[in-house]
Amino acid sequence: MDFTPDSTINKLILLFVLDKMEIPLSDNSIMDICTSRNNWLNYMDCKDILWQLLETNFIYKINGENNEYRYAITLDGRDCLSHFYLRIPQSLRENITNFCKENRMEFKRSQEYVSSYEKNPDGSHTVTLKIKEPMINSPLLEIKLKTPTRHSAILACKKWNEKAPNIFEYLYDGLIEN
Repeated sequence: MDFTPDSTINKLILLFVLDKMEIPLSDNSIMDICTSRNNWLNYMDCKDILWQLLETNFIYKINGENNEYRYAITLDGRDCLSHFYLRIPQSLRENITNFCKENRMEFKRSQEYVSSYEKNPDGSHTVTLKIKEPMINSPLLEIKLKTPTRHSAILACKKWNEKAPNIFEYLYDGLIEN
């Protein structure tokens, strides 16, 4: 990057990311997007900025399952961003916008389509597949399946991210809609 970001610009960058992603993001997702994948912010600054934006009510946190918080921009945060976003260099705004468009669904899926498995005493495995709703603490859908092998449990977990929306639609249409 050819600019030296200051504290204000760093805050605007994080607000801009949350605005462009259009979904509440977990702490880990924010760190991944802003520090690991893109180097828009350094890790320590990002952590500090997250806390500062929370303190000023420019972002809010949603308590999810297992006390995993997700962060989203508030109306005050959007208002602030609308007044000062031009302070973020145009090339960086374009970079963030493109990244968010290309990766939004990946982050949405990784946060909302969750799967795990555990071994049962009889040697089989129980696979738990969930669709989480970011705004509520309980899953939108939870399915438990018993599989004969660890390999089949792993396979079910891998397929879940891709198949979850279609499975949910099929179940909803078949059970709820007339």
